[in-house]
Amino acid sequence: MAIAIVDYGMGNLHSVSKAVQRLGFEGIVTGDADIILGADGVLLPGVGAFGDAMEHLRETGLDAVVRQAAASGKPLLGICLGMQLLFSESEEHGKNEGLGILPGSAVRFKGGEGFKVPHMGWNRLEFLQPNSPLLAGLKEGHVYFVHSYHVLPERKDDLVAVTDYGHPVTAIVGRDNVFGMQFHPEKSGELGMALLRNFLSLAKGSENSKG
Repeated sequence: MAIAIVDYGMGNLHSVSKAVQRLGFEGIVTGDADIILGADGVLLPGVGAFGDAMEHLRETGLDAVVRQAAASGKPLLGICLGMQLLFSESEEHGKNEGLGILPGSAVRFKGGEGFKVPHMGWNRLEFLQPNSPLLAGLKEGHVYFVHSYHVLPERKDDLVAVTDYGHPVTAIVGRDNVFGMQFHPEKSGELGMALLRNFLSLAKGSENSKG
């Protein structure tokens, strides 16, 4: 079973790949459309600016590939900036159009006393959809965030988990086969790895259903 880790020049690919391997799965770092579309699951990592990331995706044609992967029904997980890219748009450095797989926008934290920007550190998850396959067998706990922008989904039922940073902040989203985590699961201890394992198990189930 293979997991494609989308390489478009802006992701923490090494740490994500190592985490996938530690969980006993094969992670293939690639920008090849055939490999991505042939994989059992797809990870879309991302660090940096939203507009730059979308420009890289468009230049390589990987924006269409990621949309096609989502439409195919295979499990797709966006991580950190990769989660924001799944949505319609971001206000980072002006309005930028996203992949539009999920409706909603990424907006900057307003900050304030006790709430610095970027939001950086360990924050507790609150599960809103305990029956989500990503949360199977897990208890609420802390994960590691580093971000200056947060997503406002248009559909409240896309919210799987939130955290609190002066107000509820989108932490995990999910609709059908498409998921996103604003935090870094590979840097979030046992809970982060368990969440990633649950996603990989979905991909394994998808592989089994094909055969």
